[in-house]
Amino acid sequence: MVMLKDLQTQLLALSPNEKTQAIQLLVTSLGNGWSGIERTPGVMGGDACIRQTRIPVWLLVSLRQQGATEAYLLEDYPTLTAADLVNAWLYAETHHEEIEAALARQEAA
Repeated sequence: MVMLKDLQTQLLALSPNEKTQAIQLLVTSLGNGWSGIERTPGVMGGDACIRQTRIPVWLLVSLRQQGATEAYLLEDYPTLTAADLVNAWLYAETHHEEIEAALARQEAA
């Protein structure tokens, strides 16, 4: 179990950008929603997608695992923003089992 004192030390050691991401993650988890990530029944099988698109988070994770850079993703998907990718990576990190299950479904298809 992580003690608050240990967590405080780790948080203070983060870079300003990492602190921003940590704050975003905490705020999002408190609100039970994910900024920029939507799950809509009937859209992409209800998988988590980038806001107002049909681009599932699992697809971006898969492409990243295959070596796609963020620059490539932003070029190949012009509707995506850098913030969308940050949201996708945070979502994937905190919903690891969901993303792995979605990847497994796609491989089996």
